[in-house]
Amino acid sequence: MSILVDKNTRLVVQGITGRDGSFHASQMLDYGTNVVAGVTPGKGGQRFQDTVPIFNTVKAAVEETDANTSIIYVRAPFAADAVCEAAEAGVRLIVCITEGIPVRDMARALPYVRSHGARLIGPNCPGLISAQERVKVGILPTEIFNPGTVGVVSRSGTLTYEVVFQLTEGGIGQTTCVGIGGDPLIGTNFIDTLEMFEKDDSTYAVALIGEIGGTDEQDAADFIAKNMSKPVVAFIAGQTAPEGKRMGHAGAIVSGASGTAEEKMKAFEKAGVRVARIPSDIAPLLKETGANVTA
Repeated sequence: MSILVDKNTRLVVQGITGRDGSFHASQMLDYGTNVVAGVTPGKGGQRFQDTVPIFNTVKAAVEETDANTSIIYVRAPFAADAVCEAAEAGVRLIVCITEGIPVRDMARALPYVRSHGARLIGPNCPGLISAQERVKVGILPTEIFNPGTVGVVSRSGTLTYEVVFQLTEGGIGQTTCVGIGGDPLIGTNFIDTLEMFEKDDSTYAVALIGEIGGTDEQDAADFIAKNMSKPVVAFIAGQTAPEGKRMGHAGAIVSGASGTAEEKMKAFEKAGVRVARIPSDIAPLLKETGANVTA
């Protein structure tokens, strides 16, 4: 099993004819993702790689192909509108890769998505992948993933790849890996994802990758202490970041003690979460939990 995506995922790629959309659509098809449609206004009636039909609107794509998931490779000025278009068309899971979307645009889009009963992953995220189901909706490098029993949730992008590589090298496979994004406003947070992993019978433990800025990690620690029966190992990026400096993501800025790596690590330790000091410590710490995490 997996969370969010599986063999029933029917994917529409918004922006499929652009540079990034076409490249990653090919990658997703090669991995086994069921890409049923693409959307590029003005190019309806064409086909991507001679097999995937292209439509002018998401509504038309959904009506013709029963797409239930969308991934967005649309430039930042138009990405929030693309998110809203997918929700209005009846797409249930929307993954927005685009970075640099104005916060004001997302403040408008998020309530709209929720009012239509859809879930948004991102924006500014690498997407998600289920190694068990061989389904990728995003930009994650498939070669580092192996099927297994550990769920991965991360605010970071490239750091996710490093951690997954360390897990795979350590003999630990993954159920689903979800990059939730690091912007100030995102559609799915740590708690949402942890709750899904807790209910997933195939996930035995969770690796959580946080970073400085905000209080999402502290909220996650509180949730874990009260609601998680499965072991969690955490790593916080930005342990040496100077106060007041934005490091990477728009949300990774320390504005007080609550946003520091030290404060987040203390919150996890208080909740009984094992905390890795460096990414390579995550695999050994997962093995120490006693959960069946190795192949």
